[in-house]
Amino acid sequence: MTTPLILLRDIAKSFGATQAVRGLSLEVEAGEVLGLLGPNGAGKSTSLRIASGCLDPTSGSAHIAGFDLSESRLAAQARLGYLPEGAPCWEAMSPNDLFIFLGRARGLDKQHLRARSEAVVELAGLEAVRRRPFDSLSKGFRRRVALAAALLHDPPALILDEPTDGLDPNQKRGLRARIRELAEDKAIIVSTHILEEVPALCDRIVVIDHGRTVFTGTPAGFVEGHADLDAAFAAVTASEVQP
Repeated sequence: MTTPLILLRDIAKSFGATQAVRGLSLEVEAGEVLGLLGPNGAGKSTSLRIASGCLDPTSGSAHIAGFDLSESRLAAQARLGYLPEGAPCWEAMSPNDLFIFLGRARGLDKQHLRARSEAVVELAGLEAVRRRPFDSLSKGFRRRVALAAALLHDPPALILDEPTDGLDPNQKRGLRARIRELAEDKAIIVSTHILEEVPALCDRIVVIDHGRTVFTGTPAGFVEGHADLDAAFAAVTASEVQP
């Protein structure tokens, strides 16, 4: 049996009296895209921050490529690409500057860094803006730069929080196709509130509500018995849980 590249075991996270995540478990293997769905405030971004090592869980464990994030954080993160919500970057930097900075921080030699920079610029369609400062870029281009940065070191595991946020319809279709291509040899978690992306992107989905898992299975199984994705989503996230 192969070890899942992304593995969460009974993750819980509390902020004071508020329980943001309540016993989430999931695993993603190479060649698979897992969709993490839920209404606003369900605990999606908190779960992804734990899975990326940016936030410690109150209980439970998170592993990337077999490395426990609480015990071997740097080794785990070296094998992970993380696209957080929003598109953080230094405003005066260009995409080229960012890739050089990140590549050196990750220890890529000059030749490898040059090759990987060219690869992610092509993948994200950044040739026209690669030398422009970040603060001059549109929201869509900022998102694409952040995605390229997550892919720079060619990690085996990817966590993408709202990857198509700010993109126009054509850009969304192109990015979905690229994510499916990447999934041929990577394990990918995609969090999205755009339900139309679920059948286009995901092999399996996990739906959480109030920090708890309310569905896990295939997109087809999720819709079964409901008129469409919207109806299924409304049905499984209708419960009220007290903080």
